[in-house]
Amino acid sequence: MRANIFIGICILTVAFSAASCNNEDKQEPETKTPALKEENITYTGDGITMNGFVVYDSNNTEKRPAVLVVHEWWGMNDYAKKRAKELADLGYIAMALDMFGEGRTADNPDSAMKLAGPFYGNKEMAKARFDAALAKLKSYNQVDPNKIAAIGYCFGGAMVLNMAKLGDDLAGVVSFHGNLNVVPANKDLLKAKILVCHGADDPLVPQAEVDQFKKQMDSIGASYTFKAYPGAVHAFTNPAATAVHEKFPNLPVGYNAAADSASWKDMKEFFGTIFK
Repeated sequence: MRANIFIGICILTVAFSAASCNNEDKQEPETKTPALKEENITYTGDGITMNGFVVYDSNNTEKRPAVLVVHEWWGMNDYAKKRAKELADLGYIAMALDMFGEGRTADNPDSAMKLAGPFYGNKEMAKARFDAALAKLKSYNQVDPNKIAAIGYCFGGAMVLNMAKLGDDLAGVVSFHGNLNVVPANKDLLKAKILVCHGADDPLVPQAEVDQFKKQMDSIGASYTFKAYPGAVHAFTNPAATAVHEKFPNLPVGYNAAADSASWKDMKEFFGTIFK
């Protein structure tokens, strides 16, 4: 009797040990917690020095897709850096660039227009500044040079659309509440896929401009997606926009949390497609 009990205990012990081993085999490999590294950098192009902000997960040693962030007409400020950090949280290496040069920023619409205005009329200058940032980003070992995109806000949205239309070698661009028709579409130049995230009630980018953009894109067979968010006006992704409108009532901008969330989700899905 005692022998049978002893044998049973041994069998149970062996079975438990085997089950434990099997469970250990099935455990997921340990993953490192992301450690975002932030770098304030300088780079040169178009005869000037520009200030940039690069952020990436330093625990990830593999090459990864990269994203350039082009600021609003206020200049390369904390909002552009915030978006770069959020992109790094998603696993990308991101760089907020400085189109105006020397880190110049504006705190009122008049100053902002003086800084941003020349880029609408001088596409060569805009491209030289953007391309300098693109070259700097490509110099990072973490960057997969075949998987680079650009996103932009307001002024920056117009600029990334311009860069795509001017033939920059990008997998895709995303414009958030940007102007649409600064540079005409050209099927011989456009290589990037396009996502436009537009405020359906944006008085600064009226329906006529939207219709013209779609007509141009369709005429050259461009690969683009146009998303319009109900109730959203200009600068709908920036939480500070409502306070800006209160300070400058003639500036029709405002934050829309629903549109902000939806457009970021649309961007992530877009990246999931172009970065396959």
